[in-house]
Amino acid sequence: MPRLTASFVIATAFGLLPFAASAQAPGQAAALPEGAGKQVVEAVCTGCHQTNMITLSSGYTRDGWKELIGTMIDLSPAPDTRDTITQYLAEHFPPNTKRAPKLMPGNFEVTFKEWVMPKLGQRTRDPIQHADGSIWYAGQFGNLIGRLDPRTGEVREYPLPAGSMPHTVQLDNQGRPWYSGNKNGTVGRIDPATGNATVYKMPDPQSDPHTIAFDKNGMMFFSFQASNLIGRLNPDTGEIKVVSAPNPKSQPYDVRIDADGTVWVSCNARGCFLKVNPQTMEVTEIPFPLPNSSTRRFVIADDGMFWFVNSNLGQIGRFNPKTGEFKEWSSPSGPRSHPYGAAWLGGAFWYNESGMRPDPLVRFDPKTETFQSWPIPSGGIYAGILRNARTTREGNLLIHQTATNRVIQVTPRQRAASR
Repeated sequence: MPRLTASFVIATAFGLLPFAASAQAPGQAAALPEGAGKQVVEAVCTGCHQTNMITLSSGYTRDGWKELIGTMIDLSPAPDTRDTITQYLAEHFPPNTKRAPKLMPGNFEVTFKEWVMPKLGQRTRDPIQHADGSIWYAGQFGNLIGRLDPRTGEVREYPLPAGSMPHTVQLDNQGRPWYSGNKNGTVGRIDPATGNATVYKMPDPQSDPHTIAFDKNGMMFFSFQASNLIGRLNPDTGEIKVVSAPNPKSQPYDVRIDADGTVWVSCNARGCFLKVNPQTMEVTEIPFPLPNSSTRRFVIADDGMFWFVNSNLGQIGRFNPKTGEFKEWSSPSGPRSHPYGAAWLGGAFWYNESGMRPDPLVRFDPKTETFQSWPIPSGGIYAGILRNARTTREGNLLIHQTATNRVIQVTPRQRAASR
C-alpha cells in the first residue's frame, strides 16, 4: 500500500471522528516500538488518548484490535488505514498475561447483558436506573448524557453545552437527570422532553465538578477532584457554596450521604474520608490508618457501615463511622489490582480490579470473608475499565466498560446447594 503521512491520516481519521477528539487525552505518552505503521498509529490513536492506553493493554489478535478500534472510530471508509493500524498493533501488542487477574471461584453465578451506546468513542460510564426502569448514563468523551430503555434497547442521547465532558450523571429526588461538567466548571440538568440544559456555573470556571449526590431535602453535594474542593448547590435558588478540603492534594472523589444526612467524601490521593456538615459545610478529615492509602469509591451499607476500595494498596475495607474502627482485606489480584468501582448488593461488597486485564468484577462476602470474581466482557473482547457501579430495584448491578461504550447489567444468582 502507499505510505501514509501523518497529516493525511490525521485529516482522514478526524473527519470520521464523532466528536472533537482532542478535548481530552487520558493517561501518559509511552514510546511505541519501531515498525511499519507506527506513524499511522501515533497520528490516529493519540487524537483521543495517550499511547500508554495501548502499551498497558492486555493485547489482542488482529481481529480483537479491529473490534476495539471499531468502538472508538469508524475507519471503514479508510480500510487501508484500518489494516495498517491493526497489523501494527497485533504484531507488537499481541495477547499477553502480564496483568492477568487472579480469578476466584465461588457459589455465585452472574450473567452479563450488554448494550452498546450509539456514539463512537464516547466513553460510556456511571449508568443509573430511573424510577420508570430506564437507565441514564454519561458519555464523557462524547459530551453527552443518554437514556437507555432496557426493554426495547432504544437509546436517546442528549448533547451537552460545549466542553462539559460529564464525569457522571445523577438523578435528583424528582428523577431529573443532572450531570457534572468536569471540564467547564459547571453542573447542569437536562429536560428529557426538550433536551435543553439548565446550567449552573461554579465560582471558578477552571474547577472540575466530579461526583454528585442529593440529600433527602433535594440539596446537591458534589466533589472536585483536581481542584481539591467540595460544593453544595440549592437547585431551587441556584445558590452555590464551595469549600476546600482540609489538606492540599486530597482529591475529593466519591460522595455519599448517610442516614443522618451527613455528607461523606472519599479522598483519592490521601487515604481519608471527609465528613461534611450539610448546613455549615464545615469539613473534618478522618485519616486512614495505613500509609499510602487512597480511596476512589465507597458505599454505605444498610447497617451504616462504610465499605471502600483502598485503590493504592490493592485492598478493600470497612469503616465504622460510630467507633472509627477500620478493617481491611487484600484483593485477590494483589497490591497492583487497583480496586475502583463499588456497590453494596445482597449483603455483599462488589467492586472491580481496574489494574488487571481483563478487568474483573469481584464479590466479597463479609460473613465468610471470601472473594469470587469474573472477567467483565466487552463484546468479543475484554476491554475495561469499570469506574462506577450502581444497583437496581430488581437486585442487579449496573456497570459499564468505558473503552467500548457499553452499559452492562449484571444479574447474580446463588447456585443451588448440591445434594
